[in-house]
Amino acid sequence: MITSKRYWFHIIAILTVIVWGTTFVSTKVLIEYGLSPVEIFLYRFSLAYVGIWFFCTRKLFADSVKDEFLCLLAGLCGGAFYFVFENTALGITLASNVSLIVCTSPLFTALLSFLIYRKEKMKSTLIFGSLIALVGMALVVFNGSFILQINPLGDFLTVLAALSWAFYGIILKQLNGKYSTSFITRKVFFYGIVTMLPFLAMDSATFTPSLLTDPLILSNLLFLGLIASLLCFVSWNMAVKELGVVQTSNYIYFVPLVTLLTSSIVIDEHITPVALLGSVFILSGVYVAERGFKFRLKKAQ
Repeated sequence: MITSKRYWFHIIAILTVIVWGTTFVSTKVLIEYGLSPVEIFLYRFSLAYVGIWFFCTRKLFADSVKDEFLCLLAGLCGGAFYFVFENTALGITLASNVSLIVCTSPLFTALLSFLIYRKEKMKSTLIFGSLIALVGMALVVFNGSFILQINPLGDFLTVLAALSWAFYGIILKQLNGKYSTSFITRKVFFYGIVTMLPFLAMDSATFTPSLLTDPLILSNLLFLGLIASLLCFVSWNMAVKELGVVQTSNYIYFVPLVTLLTSSIVIDEHITPVALLGSVFILSGVYVAERGFKFRLKKAQ
């Protein structure tokens, strides 16, 4: 029964990543239509924050000042920092670069987990599987075109986004044993909005509410706010709580694959045999990493 339950959380993590893999295209569309990265984030998290109150506990604050501060850090790392860095990078560098570099966050997560929790050893199977998946990501992202256009600022911001998401996962681990998933997610949305306000003050772009009357823009914002944020943050936090941050984070390697398929459907982008080979590498790498991690847990018991 326990094993069967855990498989459900693996499926939840996979479905969450599938949705997140489509957000690159959706965000790119909104940026091209004139919305700024900060504006997209505020609309997205505001919708999610309002929505979560319909089924979240009415508990307002964490049980201690320390835990409330951890909630603030979770909102900062998983909200403001991550989305500002990623969305800004999407506006100044190639989407392929962003997709590739962001998906190094599982490696950062495993490294941070090892450094902070020394008892959690990094097994060779986890490292080897992650590297296989990383190679697959590169093949999928470049889709047969190995011309890497480097934009130092954009790529550096994307590295910061990957690090921010890794720290978010580590902070979740501190909170998961004490609070419900819906409470943690609601706090992440709230503090994500609060910590975004300084970025808003520095943002030279002006809000243009008139754009919200465009059905394409409105539908993309609703998708990002209610599905990719509200629903997916809850489901992702549930998976992290049950499976652990390192094991769950490995599914992020599927993001470039989903982005590739979405791009081929939405903007009729050609999929090459090299990209298909990369997909095989991704699936194989995640399998190796997952099996190695499970083996270590069983052996430890």
